[in-house]
Amino acid sequence: MHRSFSQIRPLLLGTVLACALGACATLPPPTSELGAAQQSLTRATNADADQYAGEQLALARDGLGRAQAAMAGGRNDVARALALASQADADLAYALSAEAQAAAELAQRRSEVRHLQGRLQAGGDR
Repeated sequence: MHRSFSQIRPLLLGTVLACALGACATLPPPTSELGAAQQSLTRATNADADQYAGEQLALARDGLGRAQAAMAGGRNDVARALALASQADADLAYALSAEAQAAAELAQRRSEVRHLQGRLQAGGDR
């Protein structure tokens, strides 16, 4: 039995449509997301996050490595999600580091003020 073109046409159109939709669903490599995650990681590292937010920074580094491996394996959707999570972890590490540094500076300034107040009181008691 030979099929006519009119019988094969719906099958052919369905196949072409499925291929076209599959091509549209393929995401491009997440190079910009990986770059943004790397920049956030660098910024956190430069802010001494190793000292103040080591756990979050380690999560960010691990996530970026996993994102790079996923992208190398062609799993762009997984790589994108991992890169975004890595960037968020690095941003959190940066914020925690900045907070810890600000708290330390505030404590130092308060200590200086107490010291100066003590000197002023000692000078006024004479």
